[in-house]
Parts: sequence; structure tokens; C-alpha cells
Amino acid sequence: MKKIEFILLTFIAVISFTACEDDNDLEFIAQEAQDLVFTNSFQAEYILIPQAANNLAERFTWNNADFDVPTNVTYQLQKSITGDFADAEVVGTTSGNDIAITIGDMLTYATEAGLDADPATTDLPNTGIINFRLRAVVGDNGLESFSPASALTVVLPEDSGAAPAVCDLDQYFMVGAAVKFTGWDWTTPQAVLCSGTNVYTINVDLVNNVDGDGNFRFFTENGAWGSGQNYPSFINAGYTIDAMFEEATDDDANFLFTGPSGKYFLTIDANNLTITLDEPTPQGDCDLDQYWAVGAGLADAGWDWTTPVQLVCEGDGVYSGWVNYTSDNDANFRFFTENGAWGSGQNYPFFSDGGYTIDSRFEQNDDDDLNFKFVGETGQYFTTIDTVNLTITLE
Repeated sequence: MKKIEFILLTFIAVISFTACEDDNDLEFIAQEAQDLVFTNSFQAEYILIPQAANNLAERFTWNNADFDVPTNVTYQLQKSITGDFADAEVVGTTSGNDIAITIGDMLTYATEAGLDADPATTDLPNTGIINFRLRAVVGDNGLESFSPASALTVVLPEDSGAAPAVCDLDQYFMVGAAVKFTGWDWTTPQAVLCSGTNVYTINVDLVNNVDGDGNFRFFTENGAWGSGQNYPSFINAGYTIDAMFEEATDDDANFLFTGPSGKYFLTIDANNLTITLDEPTPQGDCDLDQYWAVGAGLADAGWDWTTPVQLVCEGDGVYSGWVNYTSDNDANFRFFTENGAWGSGQNYPFFSDGGYTIDSRFEQNDDDDLNFKFVGETGQYFTTIDTVNLTITLE
């Protein structure tokens, strides 16, 4: 009996030793990371002012890259001026999940892109694109994965010779149900920019919700719920607030918009302690105050002048704003230089024959008026007509 026990124990020991040898030879095969994407919300454009060089421009965030193995991952934030990343430059490295860049960093990249703020140098634009992507690298394995590239629009306000505007904040952010193209979501916050010393302005679409929840809040930081400033925050600071705003009866005492739905010029004046609403107002030097648009491809307008789309002058020769497009039905539309004036229309050939590069999600329609036709995915897009660089773009 003891002999049998000895043989059995010897057999188990051999198996255990062999198993240990197999464990020592075990290798994890890392797979390319999936779903590596930025999780922060980007602004429609970044206004770069030298006086704010030390302020935060953007904080890039992302989830952990999953390579299907337990391993250390290093992340690199890369930038590219050309857009194909043949000129890729690492602007930050971390093992964490965020990298911040300042307005000063962005100003450096803008200079590399050939931008300047001198109105006399007409051959150098003051608006351009800086591309960013994330590279994830596994330990010593060498396996790497890249996020999709994000193209950020940067603007150098042209120097008019006047004293520069200085504000305590770079901008306020508006989020809420009353902010038409935002809602309670940080995907497309509306930025109220510093446009004069301690004066913040924006042309913004506001909605008076029939259910009474047309509320919203101002924030001092993009994506930070804790930075909110509600209606009482301004009242207690001594502000006089436009009569089309009231204190909402919700738990957060938000702003409630009670005026007619439409586009307004909103001003927060921290000098005179006022918040006001006015008619849309040009923010640059343009031939027109704004473009108007109607047509079947515009979900909020149709072929009707009751609720035309407005693209207001937001920079020198630049008209921009959020637009709801639909690819249903004929999806055609036209830009106009005068509200309600059919004779002021400017169709697709007007711009293409004028040398414009037009976003591929627009085509020339085969109707009698050779209108624009929207062929992209139905949804909202930040639309820009740049009469200086001769482009029509969607973001």
C-alpha cells in the first residue's frame, strides 16, 4: 500500500513541475486596441488671444486602451499641421487619461501653420486647422494603436490697433434645454466669448420650450458641471437681467428663457453688471450682416420665410452658425443675402464658379434653380461660409 502511495505522489509531483514549466513559457499576445477615441467635447473654434496664453485651451481625455492583455500603456498626444501626420509631433506623453494644452501652446501651433493676426498680411490667413490624434503604445511590445484624428479650428483675432480686450474668464459656456443646438449635453456647448474688456458676447439660438423646461445655465469651464452659475448667482452679484430670462423653478434655479424662439445677440457685461438680449449682431467686418437660407434641405426652415436659417458675420469675411440639415425629400436649399427676398438668392454655381471649395456633403441639385443639395447624414452641423479663403465647410 505504501508503494502505491509513493508512486502516486511521484506522479503528482511530475505533473506539477511540468505545469510550472508551462507557466514560465506562457506569453500574452497583445491585440491592437479597439475604440481608442477622445471623450472630451471640442469647441467649434478656438479664439487665441496672447493675453490669455497661460489659460487652458483644451483638455484631451480618453478611456483606457484595451489591448486584451494586462500591460502598461503609454499615451502620446500628437499634432499635425498637414493633416496626414507625416509631420506628427508629440505634444504630451502620459500613462493616465488626459493631457492639457494651453492657449500659448495653440498659438505656437498656429504660427507653425502660417497664421497671423496682422490685417496687413493678406496672404496669411488668421484662421486655420490643427489636427490632433492619440497614440497608445504597449510596454516593450512595440504594438501601437491610434485614435481617429480630430481637426480643431483656431482663430487669431486680427489686430485692429485698439487696446486688446481683457476678461477675467476666456469665455462662458451655455448648456441647457433652451440652447437649441446644445441641450443638457457637453457635445456642443455654446461659447460666450470675451469680446471687450470684461464683456462676453454670442449670437445664439434660443428655444422657448412649450413644456416650460426651456432652462439653461452658464458655466465657467467646458465640461465641468461644478462650474455652473445659475440665475441667483448673477442676481446676488448685482446683475440686471433681461426680461426674457426668469429664474427656473427647477432644483438648480437655472435660467428660464421666456421669449420667442429665435437667434439673439446675448451680452454678459461684467462692468455694468447686465445680461441682455438683442437682435443678431455682426462680430467682424463683412460685406453683409448675415446670410439667410431656406429650402427643403433645412429642417427648421423649408421653402418658407417664416423661420429662415441665419448665418451671422462672426469674423472678418466669415459667416457661421449651427444648422439642422435633412437628406429627406429633395434636400435642396439656397443662400440669400436679404431676408424674404427671393431675388437675392445665391445658388451652388454662384459659389463654385466664384472659386469656392465646397464641402463634399453639398452637391449641385438638378432642379431649375441649381440649388444646393445636402447629401450627408441628417443632423446638425456647424456651417461656415468663409469669403476670404473661399470655402464652405461643415463640422
